[in-house]
Amino acid sequence: MKDLFSPYTIKGMELKNRIVMSPMCQYSVDNKDGIATDWHYMHYVSRAVGGTGFIMIEMTDVEPDGRISDFDLGLWSDEQIPALKRIVDACHSYGAKVGIQIAHAGRKAEDAEVPVAPSAIAFDENSKTPRALTTDEVKGLVEKFRSAVARAVKAGFDTIEIHGAHGYLIHQFHSPLTNKRDDEYGKDLTLFGREIITAAKGEMPDHIPLLMRISAKEYVEGGYDLQESIQFAKEYQEAGVDMFDISSGGEGPIAAWGRPGTHAAYQVPLAKGIKNALNVPVIAVGRLDDPTLANAVIGNEEGDLVAVGRGLLRNPYWALEAASKLRKETQVPKQYTTGF
Repeated sequence: MKDLFSPYTIKGMELKNRIVMSPMCQYSVDNKDGIATDWHYMHYVSRAVGGTGFIMIEMTDVEPDGRISDFDLGLWSDEQIPALKRIVDACHSYGAKVGIQIAHAGRKAEDAEVPVAPSAIAFDENSKTPRALTTDEVKGLVEKFRSAVARAVKAGFDTIEIHGAHGYLIHQFHSPLTNKRDDEYGKDLTLFGREIITAAKGEMPDHIPLLMRISAKEYVEGGYDLQESIQFAKEYQEAGVDMFDISSGGEGPIAAWGRPGTHAAYQVPLAKGIKNALNVPVIAVGRLDDPTLANAVIGNEEGDLVAVGRGLLRNPYWALEAASKLRKETQVPKQYTTGF
């Protein structure tokens, strides 16, 4: 029977358990050069020591103006590779596999002098109005994603996740609310995302799986819902995505009638819906900090992996505590065995 501590393999990535550390921005690059710091090293490696099977490095951007803030990580330069490789190598030494989320914030790039987007539509009244990208600039951004993925492969990551959720650039292209273009990228809303997927796959060895995070539901008036996201996810799947990381929202100011749930596991039905409709593996996310609940998501086959966010911020050893609570066997560092 499958449970939270069952091993899991996708392509060449073998996980010792099904616990994923969600990608969560640390806003901690004090030099504003996109290079991971000692904080990032301690933050991620401590979760590997703590038994997490799969650690996803936070949103890492393909160009300086693609960052949410100037304190974010980047992979637009070879100079940014060594600090990430140091983290990957250390996490591997403690038995964790490591992915990285490659992204561009688009109109949500708060520190860009003039953000870019598919169309010149601001996120809200307090945000800068972005400049609409030219067709050639869109094609140039595909190449920037390609280059960032190539650097991630050099850094030794076990998997790459393309960030197509939370109102960032790829999401902005496939949402009718934010893409009002009249060129090829407006006529075919998934073209930008599909071209990025194709470019990424071209830089990745066959044994490395390609993941994609999507928002499976929007919470604004006129936003898409699960049926629409199944359709665009199918196009991304056909382009080469091996596994989807299912979140929701982030596209704009939330309509009063459309507020997302605040209850535990509120996004799990979205993950299950994509999984069943496309027969594709998925990561379930969202308020799954309780080990019994996380274990049930796996046991009930609603998700293949479970991502934990806030729980792992509070406790680097969440996985070890979960094994103890669920009475599952897991490898505890020999220095900590008396605690368990």
